[in-house]
Amino acid sequence: MTDFTCAVDENGVAVITWDVPGKSMNVMSMQGFEALDALIDRVLADDAIKGAVITSAKPDFAAGMDLNVLARMKDEAGDDPARGLFEGVMRMHGVLRKIERAGMDDRNRGGKPIAAALPGTALGIGLEIPLACHRIFAADNPKAKIGLPEIMVGIFPGAGGTTRLARKMGAMAAAPFLLEGKLSDPNKARAAGLIDAVADDPLAAAKAWVLEAGDKDIVKPWDEKGYKMPGGAPYHPQGFMTFVGASAMVNGKTQGVYPAAKALLSAVYEGALVPFDTALKIEARWFTHVLMNPSSSAMIRSLFINKQALEKGANRPEAPDQRVRKLGVLGAGMMGAGIALVSAQAGIEVVLIDADQAAADRGKAYTADYMDKGIKRGKATEAKKAEVLDRITATTDHAALAGADLIIEAVFEDPGVKAEVTAKAEAAAGPDCIFATNTSTLPISDLAGASARPGQFIGIHFFSPVEKMMLVEIIKGRETGDRAVAKALDYVRQIRKTPIVVNDARFFYANRCIIPYINEGVRMVRDGVTPALIENAAKLAGMPLGPLQLTDETSIELGVKIARATKAAMGAAYPNDASDAVLFWLADRGRLGRKAGAGFYDYDEKGKRTGLWDGLGAEFPEAARQPDVTQVQHRLLFAQVLEAVRALEEGVLEDIREGDVGAILGWGFAPWSGGPFGWLDMLGAARAVEICEGLAAAHGDRFAAPALLREMAARGESFYGRFGPGSAAA
Repeated sequence: MTDFTCAVDENGVAVITWDVPGKSMNVMSMQGFEALDALIDRVLADDAIKGAVITSAKPDFAAGMDLNVLARMKDEAGDDPARGLFEGVMRMHGVLRKIERAGMDDRNRGGKPIAAALPGTALGIGLEIPLACHRIFAADNPKAKIGLPEIMVGIFPGAGGTTRLARKMGAMAAAPFLLEGKLSDPNKARAAGLIDAVADDPLAAAKAWVLEAGDKDIVKPWDEKGYKMPGGAPYHPQGFMTFVGASAMVNGKTQGVYPAAKALLSAVYEGALVPFDTALKIEARWFTHVLMNPSSSAMIRSLFINKQALEKGANRPEAPDQRVRKLGVLGAGMMGAGIALVSAQAGIEVVLIDADQAAADRGKAYTADYMDKGIKRGKATEAKKAEVLDRITATTDHAALAGADLIIEAVFEDPGVKAEVTAKAEAAAGPDCIFATNTSTLPISDLAGASARPGQFIGIHFFSPVEKMMLVEIIKGRETGDRAVAKALDYVRQIRKTPIVVNDARFFYANRCIIPYINEGVRMVRDGVTPALIENAAKLAGMPLGPLQLTDETSIELGVKIARATKAAMGAAYPNDASDAVLFWLADRGRLGRKAGAGFYDYDEKGKRTGLWDGLGAEFPEAARQPDVTQVQHRLLFAQVLEAVRALEEGVLEDIREGDVGAILGWGFAPWSGGPFGWLDMLGAARAVEICEGLAAAHGDRFAAPALLREMAARGESFYGRFGPGSAAA
């Protein structure tokens, strides 16, 4: 079977249909390109064929390029991988340019019209192919998404999408779609100029257009004499300002650590100065440059291949289908309300319980408010709001839990309170129900002591706010059984989030790694490092927030509470007295973080940051000699990655894919690196140990290289070489 087939109708219109066997959505492979190329040759060579329409047999047009292919391209490119990659990309350009020129001569005559008919979503190469066609028709399908999201996984549209969209719309108008990966429904895509028409039957509309199109209808503007780039080319006064602004915007948002964004902007800028075919070569060179960068490989691996594998149940134990039909949520505060919202949106019946009916009603109102905001933005309707709200029952009556197959407890972080609600809910729900606790710090095995069925007890750690954060951490207690794990994984898949599964330990995985990041930043304040240097060094390393801002956002009061509880549990082994001195000092002065309007930062009356608080220096004066940026970055990054290695070493993590995906989605660990293990592989184990030795000598044993890392350095191993999928140790 082939990915593309062709049939010619009675009017002489060839319909080229994309239908990848065994896939729910079309994805492009190199074999797919070869099949499409052969069919285009047939269309252009057959005088009986008047033109063609490229469409899909599936509900959607395409999900994009098979990124597994891109991930392998460098390895398969031989002794000169850059040349091999460039030539492979140019072959793709050749196919799409053949569609675009469609047999036209040098005077732009004699070509055959080729249209695209999109039944649904068209992403990445699924839009780049239509952009090479002469007209794009999309179904009036509000659920469809159209766009070029490649930048989100560390690459950019490299099959002509960057060059064509910039020339079609102008650099300024194209920027949100290229540099931000903005996706649009068909009507918004047409209004923006991404596509040409929206139709109830796009295939019929495309066929009709093909039969009527003439020479002038199929010549792209950039192939005509006198073409001028919309908004101005770089040497035009208006265009000059556009590119100056774009460069500032890209560097401001990426801090220079994401190679794809800089390469994309370079491809657009340089391509705008030369003829179209030369611009395609420039795009291919920059695309090759990005693919050769280890950052792009790491981002593709973690944000696409590994993430997709985890979402499809790569680590799901054998068990029957465990999709949730009825969910109980205990506690209608912010977390419980968010869990109820995302569950009801996924079509699950929800019972939202609180000790007070007014509190339960407020929890349900959270969903109403969220849907109202969606309605204002055109993302939801009143009918959809009513449908989602009808799925949520807000009550104080535990009897409503009868028939629930999963209960998630989201009450206060107090073992006594959690034990009480566990016993009460289990009695009401029945013997087959799986019980989950949403906790960020309390050991699951200890909490399971309150359960009559510890084999059916599991941790499900949501990140706040639930509706925005994509990661869910599933924690296995000592006695947690396979059905409980399968239930948690199937539920997370239902609510369209990404799960990682870890074993029980203090702070689990995510908080275990992020707390040292915060503490190291705070410790540096006490050491006399300039707060602005700490914050900016973190952002220049790719962290979304500096450790001081993150502390303010999560609450200094919460940090103090966790510190005291941890110190009580660990006793003399407690490692964070130095950072506590700063946090406790701030808390004693009422500077409890953003919600209090005062923390490491000052805030205005609307809660907007106005700058770092200058009062810190009075108690913790800045040292006369400051470390360089790299030293600060190493302290902040190694504080996190060494905990990730220890988590793997101790068996808290069982799969490094979960360690990398969880780090990026859970707390934003430098996405350009592909995650902690991806970054260590870039550095090399030997170099990582060398840095650790320097940090440990200067700052203490918390930076001592774990035995596993030293062993790997001695053997010349990498984490993905030793622990990745398919490896002997995996």
